[in-house]
Amino acid sequence: MNKINKQLVAAKTAGLIILLLLSAFVHTQSAKGTAVLLQVNDAIGPATSDYIEKGLREAEDRQAHIVIIQLDTPGGLDLAMRDIIRNIIASPVPVAIYVSPSGARAASAGTYMLYASHIAAMAPATNLGAATPIQIGGIPDLDLPAPKETDPEQDDESDAENSPTVSDPMTKKIVNDAVAYIRGLAEMRGRNADWAEQAVREGSSLSSNQALEQNIIDVIATDLDDLLMKIDGKSVSVNNMTMVLQTSDLVVELIAPDWRNRLLSVITNPNIAYILMLLAVYGLFFELANPGYILPGVIGAISLLLALYSLQVLPVNYAGLGLILLGIIFMTAEAFVPSFGVLGLGGVIAFIIGSIILFDKEGGGIAISIPVIVSISLLSTGFFFVIVKSSVRAFKKPVVSGKEQLIGSIGEITEDFETSGNIFIHGETWHAESSTAMHKGDKAMVTGKEGLVLQIAPNREEKQ
Repeated sequence: MNKINKQLVAAKTAGLIILLLLSAFVHTQSAKGTAVLLQVNDAIGPATSDYIEKGLREAEDRQAHIVIIQLDTPGGLDLAMRDIIRNIIASPVPVAIYVSPSGARAASAGTYMLYASHIAAMAPATNLGAATPIQIGGIPDLDLPAPKETDPEQDDESDAENSPTVSDPMTKKIVNDAVAYIRGLAEMRGRNADWAEQAVREGSSLSSNQALEQNIIDVIATDLDDLLMKIDGKSVSVNNMTMVLQTSDLVVELIAPDWRNRLLSVITNPNIAYILMLLAVYGLFFELANPGYILPGVIGAISLLLALYSLQVLPVNYAGLGLILLGIIFMTAEAFVPSFGVLGLGGVIAFIIGSIILFDKEGGGIAISIPVIVSISLLSTGFFFVIVKSSVRAFKKPVVSGKEQLIGSIGEITEDFETSGNIFIHGETWHAESSTAMHKGDKAMVTGKEGLVLQIAPNREEKQ
């Protein structure tokens, strides 16, 4: 009995020791703190803004020590970029922008985000810059003076004279606004404001080593662990309060996009937005051409709403949208107007050109894939030439039901009468009126209909 008691005591003691060790491990892990990781590997858009905003809130709820945004972007939309920067500036948790992995870039909107962050870091063999804002629908119209020889001692004056000048007043406003914005960010974070202005006005770019030398970034780090080690002990200003970072022992926790963010990312993809727009056109066209099918109308209506949302937040070139609609109109008209293919060919050309320029690629790396354009153009061409021609052929067929079907039909008189009597037609007996006396067995043609009374006349072809 004593032996059993000793075994029970030993088992309880071992269990208690295990619990204490687990508690100590959990306490140690929690004491280490966390660094929240957000990953952005595409053009900056509404989905990116939503993802970062939610990630910063989650980091605050988790009481994270720092948020790391791992960035690789060609740029993006101005409104989405400004929303992200406002959230970074207002965040109570320090934010580090880390351009990674090697070969990544923080171009255009990414450069502004880098300047706004509390810690700016890059991996080796990465670059940033090319922050000139591009107006939707085209690139700024630059007046470039001819190169001329200058005195080396007058470099500054010569550079000012030879630097590109923007001739369009609206573009001047956009560029000057962007310069003021990025200089404000640079001055707030103590970074190189002169090069920031150069990146906007001249589209300059720098490698990671050059960015470090010119006081644009804080560190170059090979990976996340190296980044956390190198920024440990740095002082940053968070909401006008100085904070010393303690990051050497942090546990990195990735926050992945949720379903809503993934949905936003899908429908704001320019290729998906383009397909949704065409589905809306096709679905509504089918429903209007064949009322009562319901399914095409439902699909078209849903696609239309999603497309309208996508086009609202994407940099749409309305000239491109107009060309697409014009191309559809021309291809439809080809089925009704004998133009020997001129309207159809013009419609295909307008459709393809409109698809190519629908989104402004220079304005943020947003464009429709060429294979998608080619595939959709071929399908659209076939769709309108086959379906619309079929609809026209069906429209030209004689009516087989209703009042219109009775007019011109031939029936047989069932009794003798002078002005009114009965006629058997299409398996039914109708009351009929005639200006000519009719005899039983005669064939008569329906010439009109008033209510339930048919107007008839002798079928002269039958008599012949």
